[in-house]
This record gives sequence, C-alpha cells and structure tokens, in this order.
Amino acid sequence: MKNKFYVLLSVLVLASMALAACGAPATEAPAAEPTQAPAPTEAPAPTAAPAFVGESLVAPDCNYGGNIKSIEAVDELTVKFTFCAPEPAFIAKVGSVEAFNILDEGYLKETGGDAVKINDNPIGTGPYIVKEWVRGDHITFEANPNYFGTKPANSTFILKWNKEAAARLLDLQSGNVSGIAEVTADDLATISADANLQLAPRKINNFLYLGINNTIAPWDNENVRQGLAMLINKQKIVDDFYAPGSVAATQFVPAGVKPGYTDGYVDTTYDPAKGIEMLKAEGFDFDKEYTLSYAERTRPYFPQPTKIAQAVQAQLAESGIKIKLEMEEWATYLPATREGKKELFFLGWSEDYPDATNWYDVFLMGTSKAFGNPFPDMMDLISKAGKSGDPVERQKMYDEVNKLYAQHVPNIVIAHGTVNQAYLASVENVVLGPYNENFKQMKTADGTVVFSQDGEPVSLTCADETDGNSFRACNMVFSKLYTFTTTSVAEPDLAESCTGNADATEWTCVLKKGVVFSNGAALDANDVVASFSIGLDYKYPLRKGNTGAYQYFKDLFGPKVLNQPAE
Repeated sequence: MKNKFYVLLSVLVLASMALAACGAPATEAPAAEPTQAPAPTEAPAPTAAPAFVGESLVAPDCNYGGNIKSIEAVDELTVKFTFCAPEPAFIAKVGSVEAFNILDEGYLKETGGDAVKINDNPIGTGPYIVKEWVRGDHITFEANPNYFGTKPANSTFILKWNKEAAARLLDLQSGNVSGIAEVTADDLATISADANLQLAPRKINNFLYLGINNTIAPWDNENVRQGLAMLINKQKIVDDFYAPGSVAATQFVPAGVKPGYTDGYVDTTYDPAKGIEMLKAEGFDFDKEYTLSYAERTRPYFPQPTKIAQAVQAQLAESGIKIKLEMEEWATYLPATREGKKELFFLGWSEDYPDATNWYDVFLMGTSKAFGNPFPDMMDLISKAGKSGDPVERQKMYDEVNKLYAQHVPNIVIAHGTVNQAYLASVENVVLGPYNENFKQMKTADGTVVFSQDGEPVSLTCADETDGNSFRACNMVFSKLYTFTTTSVAEPDLAESCTGNADATEWTCVLKKGVVFSNGAALDANDVVASFSIGLDYKYPLRKGNTGAYQYFKDLFGPKVLNQPAE
C-alpha cells in the first residue's frame, strides 16, 4: 500500500507539470515602453568669483589740517594715494616705520582692531610668525611658511630684553644670546678685546633732547627757555657719557640731515652767567623745585639715562635751579609726555628715513602736545619746505627755521650719539642698515638667533606705536609697501612699484601678485586702504589699537588726520 501511494503521488506531480507546460496561465512582466537615450549630463557651470569691490578713504575737502585727500583701491592689486599738496617723500615715508605695516582687513574686522586681541595672534605677511610671547621674558618667532620673500636663513628668532646694559653684555659673553642692542661707551673696550665677540657699528642720525612744555609756567616764557638752554654744558655730557664719535648738538638737526642742517650755525652757546641773568630778568623763581622726567631706557642717543639726567640736574643746580628727577616706566612715560603732562622731560629720536621732513615735521608741527603750543612762523616755513622738490630752496627755508628754533626753544637738543650693537663672533652675515637690522639673513650653527634689547615691546599693533622696541618685533611679522634694508634707499616690499605724477600729488602703487597673509588670506588693495584708514580717520570703525593715538600718521601725513576731535 505504501509503494502504491508514492506511485500515485508521482503521477499527480508529473501531471501538474505537464499542465503548466501546456499553457497554464502565467504572470509576465509588462513590456517596457520604448524610451529615448538620456541626455548627456553636463558639468555645473563654474561659480564666478565675486567681483572685486574697491574701498576708499576720502576727505570731504583739504581743510581738515592733513595732507591725505583720498586713498582708493582702484582694482584688486592697485592703490592710488592722492594728496592735498605735493608729497615728494611718499616712498620713504611708507617704507620707514612699522606704523605703516599692511594688515589683513578681514582679521582687523575679526578683532575689531583691538591691540590686545591682535597681540595674541598677529597676522602678517612678514618672514616670521609668533610662536609664543612670554610676557616679561621673550617672544619666539618661527619662519612663516607663507612668506613671499626669500626664506629666512634661520628658522627661529627669539627676542629678549633687559633694561640693564651690563646684564645684556653678560648674557652675550655667556652665550645666552646671539646679539645685543644699545652697547654703551663703557663696554666698547671690553667687546673689542674679546675674540668671541664682534662689534657691529650702525650709522644713523639721531638726537637726545630736553623737552619743554611751553604751556606750563615758567616755561611759557620764551626768554626763560632761552636762558635755560645756556645753562647746559652739552660737550661735557658727551665727553662723560657717550661713545667715541658722538657729538654735542649745535642746532635742531644733526649734520647728516641735508637739506636741513645749517653749516657753521650754532643756535645756543653754553654761557651760565648770561643764562642766569636772563632768568633773573624774567623773575624766575629759584626757590621752587621743578620736575625733570625720564625713563631708564638706553638708546644710542641716551646711552646712560640716569647718569645723564643726574648730570643735567647737577649743572642746573650750579646755576641755582632746583630739579627733582622723576623716573617712570616706559609704557606710561611716553604717552604722558605726548599728552602734555610733563613740564621738563628727556626723549630722543633716531631717523626713520633720510629726509628733513622726518625731523621738522614730526617735532615742530604740533602733532603732539609734548612741547605745548607750536609756533606758526616755523610751521609755515616747514610746510613749504617739505613740499618743495628744490633742495636749494628747501635749505634756505630750513636755515630760517633753525634761527626761529633758537628763538622759540621748543626743546633743547643735547647730543647726537653713535650706535653700536654686538654679536657673538660665530654669528655670520651681520649687516646693519641705518634703519634696519638683517636678522632674517643672519646665520647660526643651530638655526636660531637670539637678540636682546633694552625693553619689552609695548604692543605688536605697531600702527598705534612709536616705540622702537615694538617696531623691532613687528618687523619680524609684518611687511610694508616699501622697506629699508641695509641702505638709505627704500626698496619695494609688498608693492611692485609706487609711481608718482609730475607734482607728486598722486602716487599709484601696484601690489605683488600671490602674496598671502600667515592665515592664508590673499593680499589685496583693500588691505592697504584699511591699514591706512585706521590711522588716518578717527571715525574709521576699526580704529582701536592700543592708545588710539596712531601718532605716526599725524607726524608724517598730518599734522592732523580726518575727523580728529577738537583739543
């Protein structure tokens, strides 16, 4: 029975298969509709780069007191500067100090132009970037991989500081640093006798002056100022405290400033008897104590600040004038003098570029309150001389200015000092220009250059600084349109060229292609407009900086800038 069942089951299975094969209904896929071949896929159209929109700074007229009429980004790589009056020294000015560094406009907007934020991460196009700033000790710079120029010969640059010249020399002798600034006269013999060291002279025009605020009595009296000038023995100060080659001042500018310096002219002769006589005639109060302020910061023109201050104090005491010395920290001292808060004070200057405008225009045109009120008769001649392209005519005008300076005595220039740095003998390729050191080309065995100066940078937002120690640091990180290297001729830096018109009232600058900031942003003409606008317009939204003074913009393109508040 079991076998019959399986036979029957097999028959049924075969029968069902036969029925299926003979046309049992089956479900079929519907026939596909005929279609056309799909259109070839096209690549999306490239997105056009946004058109460059040039920015500008435009003065409503030329009556605001400055010389900038407009700065305009003509196209992505072209900037046009237009002036109210001829500006023959334009290239030298924009190539001079780090106040005219070109900043990334986008980063300015990101930081609001705030020096505190910028200091933490300065963005520039210079040979180095900041790795760390250990406040009170050092700044370490590393080579900038985006730098458009020749790669630095050393991979690391370290900037240190110590206000004591003896301590800086000891660091050099111990090999802790590669080089030092501001070598004093007392240390020259030691350095010259040490085979492990090399002395590096640097020729530059400079001066030390005793500033006088003519809005504070009794210094508001011109005859009193003239009498005071006769009481200072400049030659003795130079003999006692300055390095060989330094000279006592005979007039406002040193002999190297030409046109400017008047050959054979001596504005004031040391004559204590006559000076005292003049003071007495004006009712000078010899019983009162007067304050002479200074900062303990060595400079080529101020090599031993405290000793020089004490020497002047002693010389004035011999004439019966009581002087109290007041020493302050640099960061507070410099702004206080510029704000007109000091009656008598020591400051000095090293030339930024080789033209008389860097002296007369900076100090005698009333761009700061340090000396009190400026003198219109001098200002008129200085303004005319600075706009003249005729060196003979310029000299004639400066000759008259020098005589008026002797009459008005806005300050008392004391000395012009020699400049010396020192390095380890093992440091190769040390070449110092009058306005710059070639740190990025110096070579050491380990690829690191360590340099010690006499003070910490105040800020790395150098558009708002006048401090040489800050400028030295900023020079590592930033670039300008032009720059000075080892000569007295400004050379193109970020600019391919800057070309002036016939009367030097228009200058058109073409920027180099392919330059990028250390954050990767491309340099363009709007960066230039923004970098100048922060200093030239009080209402520019990114004008914050450190002090907010932006003094160099007034000094070199003023005496006033746009929207400057009334004093």
